[in-house]
Amino acid sequence: MPPPGNHVIANREIDLDPMANTDSARKRIRQNIVRTARNSARKSRMRTFMKKVETAIESGDRGAANAALREAQPEMQRAAGKGVVHKNTVARKISRMTARIKQLAAT
Repeated sequence: MPPPGNHVIANREIDLDPMANTDSARKRIRQNIVRTARNSARKSRMRTFMKKVETAIESGDRGAANAALREAQPEMQRAAGKGVVHKNTVARKISRMTARIKQLAAT
């Protein structure tokens, strides 16, 4: 068990001293820090893939947009499965992107 004070966890300097009075509370703080960093990375990765789809849609290239959506969809579903975002949010975003890609064919 690390002593109270400043520690680097998940590339952040954290002070375990002010709130945590027990070893288990200190451990929960460390776990929360690591999980928060992991979740924010997952969310950022999801947004990056979504941005690639949006860029392809804006360029007007239906093939590239479909390919980007095929790559983005598993990332988005994975984020929903891990609880980073709600599953209905992912379903809505995928549905809207798919509809926009279909509109590219109509025009």
